[in-house]
Amino acid sequence: MTLSPFDSALLGPLFADAEIAAYFTDDAVIASMVLFEAALASAQARAGIIPPDAAKRIGDICRDFVPDPASLAAATASTGVPVPGLVKALKAEMGGDDARYVHFGATSQDVVDTALVLRMRDVVAVIRRRLRRVIKSLMGVALDHRQTVMAGRTRSQQAVPTTFGLKAAGWLLPLVRLDHQLVAASQQFLRLSFGGASGTLASLGGDAASVEHYLADELGLGITEMPWHSQRDVVVELASKLTMLTGALGKMGQDLVLLAQSEIAEVTPAGGGGSSTMPHKSNPISAEMLVTLARFSATQMSHLYHSQIHEHERSGTAWLLEWLSLPEIVMASGKALAVAVEMVPSLRVNDGKMRENMDVSHGAMLAEAATFALASHIARDDADRIVKQAIAQSQQNHSNMFDELPTLTDAAVDWEHVRNPANYIGMSNHYIDRVIGAAQRDLSES
Repeated sequence: MTLSPFDSALLGPLFADAEIAAYFTDDAVIASMVLFEAALASAQARAGIIPPDAAKRIGDICRDFVPDPASLAAATASTGVPVPGLVKALKAEMGGDDARYVHFGATSQDVVDTALVLRMRDVVAVIRRRLRRVIKSLMGVALDHRQTVMAGRTRSQQAVPTTFGLKAAGWLLPLVRLDHQLVAASQQFLRLSFGGASGTLASLGGDAASVEHYLADELGLGITEMPWHSQRDVVVELASKLTMLTGALGKMGQDLVLLAQSEIAEVTPAGGGGSSTMPHKSNPISAEMLVTLARFSATQMSHLYHSQIHEHERSGTAWLLEWLSLPEIVMASGKALAVAVEMVPSLRVNDGKMRENMDVSHGAMLAEAATFALASHIARDDADRIVKQAIAQSQQNHSNMFDELPTLTDAAVDWEHVRNPANYIGMSNHYIDRVIGAAQRDLSES
């Protein structure tokens, strides 16, 4: 086993997401930093700070510059950041007088933060593409099962009837909200980080604003009100939304794990796995992964909150803590979505088992419905007393509560109607319609 399951040959297929991981490889990090350096040179040439020929040469060198990460390792260890070693190698690759224009006026954090932004811009696009696929799949489940009645459960006990369609809508709506929140958080984070040595850009003198504008244009990024070297709320906010997304998927996974229990067996999630010794088992691996990733991400997020505490204009501790936690949060959210993309369309719903499980209570699950039906004919306290007595007799006689009620009251209640769980799902269909409407609006705005 490697130090991290995410890059383990053995455990990687279980935890890792190759598409997301590609944005956090050493080569990807270096490529995004080199892209910043090329764009900086171009921006400074546009502002008249460095010769256009020098900027063009820097751009040409950067285009083909692919250093071995191992060659930068020693410098990174001694300086605490990979940029000085990268800049030194880039200057050596260029040679000549033009090398002095590489990284002109910038600081290491400008490079590292903007390089992260460039990669996260693509990562967010991947995340949202997957998220919309899950949203569409859950819309289909909610609509297909809007009349599939099942036991609602509160505190793990049967409560009153609900529908599987409404349960699916309950998984869906947080994802719709989070899609909107991801957009807002991304707009705040996916902007240029450029402040120079102490966040003032004093090194560029009167041309600083022009270089900032041209650099943002070169990279297709927005500009913040001021450099955000030590303002990490934008990073934490985006990571928080990804953690909340993983948590929302984890809630769905937890429900599915419970519904897949042998004694309940109302749903069979896709992605089941067998046991090494018990041939009859089909463990809900995919659903379990959603729970695991949600809990893992929540723990990593607590570390990332600490990374907001920077000392003065730059931190030598909090920034590095961010490097440890953020990639794993992103990886967990990407993997959870990848699992859900495959799992949701393949859910197998056993509506027969749902009906069977509702019968376990011998009608008691509809005690509230019986009480309200009876209370329309007699006093509420009397109705409550009679229903409780019917439940007691049902348990004693091993009968159904609705068979006992007519022996306790002659109120003109249509007990056959009341005892049908499908007649006590309240506003379930109305709520489903609202959620579907919100999801449709979200998809149309994407």
